[in-house]
Amino acid sequence: MMKRISRRQFLESAALLGAPAAFPWLGAYAQAASATGAVPKKGGTLRISVDQAVSVINPLLLRVNPEYLVGELLYSGLTRLSDHLKAEPDLAKSWQANQDLTTWVFTLRKNIVFHDGTPCQAKDVEASIKLMLDPATASPARNNIGPIKDVRAVDDTHVEITTHKPYADLPAMLAYTNARIIPAALIEAGQFKSLGQRAVGTGPFKLVSYDPSRVVVVERNPHYYDPDRPYLDRVEVVVYPDPLAQTSALIAGDTDIITSMDSTEYPRVEHARGVVPLRTPSGQFLNVNMGCNQKPFQDARVRQALAACVDRKALVDFVANGYGTVGNDSPINSAYPFFEPVAAKTQDIAKAKSLLAAAGYPNGLDLTLIASDRPATRTQLGIALQSMAEPAGFRIKVQTMPQATYLDQVWKKGNFYIGFYNMQATVDAVFSLLYTSDASWNETHWNNKDFDALVEQARGTIDEKQRTELYGKAQQLMSNQVPSVIPLFFDILAGRRDYVQGYYLNPRAAVFRLERVWFSGTGPARR
Repeated sequence: MMKRISRRQFLESAALLGAPAAFPWLGAYAQAASATGAVPKKGGTLRISVDQAVSVINPLLLRVNPEYLVGELLYSGLTRLSDHLKAEPDLAKSWQANQDLTTWVFTLRKNIVFHDGTPCQAKDVEASIKLMLDPATASPARNNIGPIKDVRAVDDTHVEITTHKPYADLPAMLAYTNARIIPAALIEAGQFKSLGQRAVGTGPFKLVSYDPSRVVVVERNPHYYDPDRPYLDRVEVVVYPDPLAQTSALIAGDTDIITSMDSTEYPRVEHARGVVPLRTPSGQFLNVNMGCNQKPFQDARVRQALAACVDRKALVDFVANGYGTVGNDSPINSAYPFFEPVAAKTQDIAKAKSLLAAAGYPNGLDLTLIASDRPATRTQLGIALQSMAEPAGFRIKVQTMPQATYLDQVWKKGNFYIGFYNMQATVDAVFSLLYTSDASWNETHWNNKDFDALVEQARGTIDEKQRTELYGKAQQLMSNQVPSVIPLFFDILAGRRDYVQGYYLNPRAAVFRLERVWFSGTGPARR
């Protein structure tokens, strides 16, 4: 018989794996989250702006923040992330694990229903997770919800999940942006692709209309499992591709929240009447991806040479306008537990020239660097890198293209382009999303066996000291080998009207929790 520890006992022990002291922003963040003691009230239409089209609404296939926002409005997962990046109940009200954390039982809330009125039960969870794990589905969740061996519905309200190895992060990773639950009947009927145009979830809101490049409209789900939420009647997710127009709309009161704004726009909201600026440190980053399986980047010396060209402090000032921190070519920074500082890299043009010559390019290299136009910081980084690398012999042409074109033609296909990624829930999540050989989005094709082994061992290690050592070695290996140049991390910047209550920035950047939002006073004129 499986010896289980209670959810409370597990969470207490799991705190050792990611204690609050590891998150420097937690004190101020928690204080801000509890600043208002007013009683929430229901009603009103929230207009929240995003900076790019909501091109995908199929919950298992979402790719970018505006899509994650809409997915969160319409669907639920077994768990969700708290403000402190801890797993908390969503469809599952509780969970237990055996002693070595390889078998988990999640207990669902009772009387959950999908938007079409059908019950949501354990069989739907089983079918949804199995679909995520199917390579044919091509869901980013596949390699990001944990090393799952099997999932089965024990009865209507209990789901058992087994993992190949001990995996302490499972509850947190089941809150992944693509790990949403959909009806088993829909999957069995071969209608999964229909979710590209309609929504059948259990989320706090129901889909009213969907215009990908303009606006997505949702309304309160009267059958949401939390009878007190959501407070809002309706949410309109409005697309503003132009940053200036997006900020102007917030200042004018035409919108109520900007989920993310350019650093160049942030000073405008800091001094705007009726607007509350929002800022929090994060592990969000830009990376210059290089195809490590192709010339010239298959030679680590070329990658190291490019990294040696970068003035990282200058990039924080130029690209992030000072709203960020320096990076050293690892996606992990001090916002994460298990962060291990590596030697700070400084610009060294002589070293870059020497490395290029040793790699067989004494006369330099001609390269084309692709940058999406969203966010605009991608192009800014490209232009800065072009200038910084020129003295070492890198002749870089920066090509900017629309985000939609970039996603279709370059992302995961090109061999030299600029990526943009949110902070993830755990260290393992970042590595498993982007840098292990079996990563869902293995853009660099670095495929380093030593790195893979370190991540795999850390994933199955409960001992905090051992895990810290393993992740530290993995970070050092990345910094040395440079599968991608990661020169800076961004603070998350946003804004809200002063009558909007219950909205706080999550450092994960892909967590929004609009079911908590409500209007104080008279709120906006629209209802």
